[in-house]
Amino acid sequence: MDITNEKIDQLAHLARLEFDEQAKANIKKDLQNILGLCEKLNEINTDGIEPLIYMTDTTNHVREDLLIDTISREQALQNAPKKDSDYFRVPKVIEKAL
Repeated sequence: MDITNEKIDQLAHLARLEFDEQAKANIKKDLQNILGLCEKLNEINTDGIEPLIYMTDTTNHVREDLLIDTISREQALQNAPKKDSDYFRVPKVIEKAL
């Protein structure tokens, strides 16, 4: 696959990036190196090798979720600087767009 300036412009547009001519030349060189590496990998004989689904044979052993009461609502709100009957009061951080 040949890397052209049009292909770099297309990738830049998709990634919402802008490049000057020097950056385009550097990116073109880097992309050609990456594609060269991929082509090198295609030369490897993989006959009789099963594709990997997982990188290891280990499995996660997770515990069962248990619902336990650790702190009551009243205890949680006890040290709150501002509170309303059942809730923490916090300053507004998102403003409504007009």
